[in-house]
Amino acid sequence: MPFFEIFKQTISALWATKLRSFLTMFGIIWGISSVILLVGLGIGFGIDQRNHLKTIGTDIAICFGGKTALPYGGYAAGRDVALTIDDAIAIRDGAPLVKHVSPELRRTVSEVSPWNAASRAVRGVWPDYQDFRSLHVEQGRLMDAEDEDKGMRVVILGAESNRQLFPGKPAIGQSLSINGYPYIVIGVLASKQQNGSYGSGPDNSQLFVPYSAMERDFPPDDKGDFPGIVSNIVVQPVSADVHVAALHEVRQIIADRHHFDPKDTDAIWVWDTLEGAQFTDNIFRAMTIFFAAVALLTLALGGIGVMNIMLVAVSERTREIGVRKALGATAVDIRRQFLVESAIITLVSGALGLLVGVGIIVGLRLLPLPEFLPHPVISATAIISSLVTLAIITVTAGTYPALRAANLTPIECLRTD
Repeated sequence: MPFFEIFKQTISALWATKLRSFLTMFGIIWGISSVILLVGLGIGFGIDQRNHLKTIGTDIAICFGGKTALPYGGYAAGRDVALTIDDAIAIRDGAPLVKHVSPELRRTVSEVSPWNAASRAVRGVWPDYQDFRSLHVEQGRLMDAEDEDKGMRVVILGAESNRQLFPGKPAIGQSLSINGYPYIVIGVLASKQQNGSYGSGPDNSQLFVPYSAMERDFPPDDKGDFPGIVSNIVVQPVSADVHVAALHEVRQIIADRHHFDPKDTDAIWVWDTLEGAQFTDNIFRAMTIFFAAVALLTLALGGIGVMNIMLVAVSERTREIGVRKALGATAVDIRRQFLVESAIITLVSGALGLLVGVGIIVGLRLLPLPEFLPHPVISATAIISSLVTLAIITVTAGTYPALRAANLTPIECLRTD
């Protein structure tokens, strides 16, 4: 029988059982669109989290002083290790695998502007810090080498700090009293969507000043502190490929200066953002695989629905099969007819599911979504996987009903009521 005739018969059979056919096709449509949408959401979540992690810094490590756990070189265990500005200088000058380094001083002090007052955290840093910590100004400028070298009393405001201290007012060029010292506002940071932070909170709530100015005007005042102490040291390796080796260099330099075993991980605690990013990637990769497995299972269930409707069709059309065989139709003709009918159902459903899934993703990417919901991504892997699964369903869902129909004898068929 010509393909066109088989196609006409299939459409006629589907139209005769419209509701049943729609529900069967809906299972395939929903399965295909689920694969595309759920995998796209999983990839979107991963991309969104990586972008948010970059707001903390690009491939950086934050080093904090700790307490030695091992005796070393005649020194007993249990000694406090306090990082200093000289440690940062030694890393800058003696660690070739470190691209940038900055000491960091943190204090929460009073700030008074002509319009409001606050008590927010201030960070004293070197100019390089602004680059690898992803600080970008919305107004004004960043700090430069001259500001650091001369200990200039200049300040950059986080977005929230600006809104509180200069509500609806221009901030650039204005004087701001910080712990009683007059600082000039030179920049306002662009607002960040920041998933994590360390120390005294997210960057939006901070104020940033040159390290030299902060060390002179209001250094840390914790009991036992001494001139030159820093809250932590932030380093950025030359590249992600040498990240681990660069951290070994940093640990070795600090260990030599403070006389502890470089293998003593308690002496220096390191927050490694690259390691955190890899851990997050693994979580969202596993989540995406889980989403894909659930969606493919849904698609497989849709295939079972197609097989079921084809078996029902064989039962309902038993007399038709018998008449056709009596008139000369071969088993191959009967098998081909039911295989083509199954293929038409699955392929049309699959095409509609593909359009629905891609259409939903395109629509969501054009809409402004809440911060917690990322924009999904159209994944070529998801589309290929769903199409391969659809092809398997097309073959398996149609083969058994087609073989069953082809093996019926004319006498057996014509006896059926």
